[in-house]
Amino acid sequence: MAIQGFDYKTFAQNLTEQAFQLVPQDFNEIQRNYVGNTLLNFSTIAGEALYNDKESNFDVEQAVMITQIIAEWSFHKSVDLVRSGLPQQFWDPIMQKIAFTIFEIAKQAFKQGLPQDQILQLIEHHVKKTYTDAIAELKEKNLIDDGLMEQATNQSNIDAMMQQAAEMEQAGEDPMGEMPQEHYAQAPAAGTPLKQTAQSPKILKLATLALLFKQMKQEKVQTILDKFSADDAQSVIKFMQMPDLHAKVDPNTAIRCLQEIKTSLPGSAQVLSPSKILKKVQNISNYLDRPKLEQFLQFERPKVKRFIFNALEGEFYEIAPRVANLITSHIEDSISHT
Repeated sequence: MAIQGFDYKTFAQNLTEQAFQLVPQDFNEIQRNYVGNTLLNFSTIAGEALYNDKESNFDVEQAVMITQIIAEWSFHKSVDLVRSGLPQQFWDPIMQKIAFTIFEIAKQAFKQGLPQDQILQLIEHHVKKTYTDAIAELKEKNLIDDGLMEQATNQSNIDAMMQQAAEMEQAGEDPMGEMPQEHYAQAPAAGTPLKQTAQSPKILKLATLALLFKQMKQEKVQTILDKFSADDAQSVIKFMQMPDLHAKVDPNTAIRCLQEIKTSLPGSAQVLSPSKILKKVQNISNYLDRPKLEQFLQFERPKVKRFIFNALEGEFYEIAPRVANLITSHIEDSISHT
């Protein structure tokens, strides 16, 4: 029996229209169309398959969630492929592997009733592995060289978004800034379009942060929210619980809000000296010996591995200190939860 109320065609089209607003401005028309059409094709195919699935018994919310996950990753990885330098003839086969992987993993995860956080983390792991494995396969077939493989592997549009969130955490301040108590933003009731609350820029900023936080580990989100006022944190949590939040936030508004938040961060708090970063990395060896660390980092990008192992030898691999600190913090956090 088809999923009643699941208009997958309209949903896929709406996601595509939003995606076109988020395509990097430096992309040309062909690149823009590739990103948008890839998202449309895979979200439509997934939506149709879910709509006609007579065995899984998914409800509308689950079908929307799976379709949206495929759409979002189709966007991020197609952007990565455009920036990868790989010949365009390789893009579609890689995207097909990624979309198929997401669809199968998501279906099984929802069938098993896994928590949403676990589902998203599981899918992220398999998306990244599928992407890097597909590029490595091109190298094994001598279709690309080592340099192009490394360049393509290191592309990550989703990581760029995470970096903005991490910068907010490093700043150690509420990125919303000071505001009188009577003006604290409150999340609107479910079903209320955010455009009806547009008179409060702070509400839009909190909603934009909620969109970003929905992609992150719960522990990291909580660490950031602890720096917010109680009212603001509660508003963000309410926004994160909205299943249709993406449809409520205008993409252009989201981009503007992220930029405003980013530019409001104090610069001095965002960068650590190379010597301090080296010490942080070297402290990791107190918890894992080299063989275990190599195993732990097996799915990380080549540059990340090079940075970590150079740092263990007391050498600072030449990447931006801010990025180096983000990598180190990520690994520390991951190790602490293993």
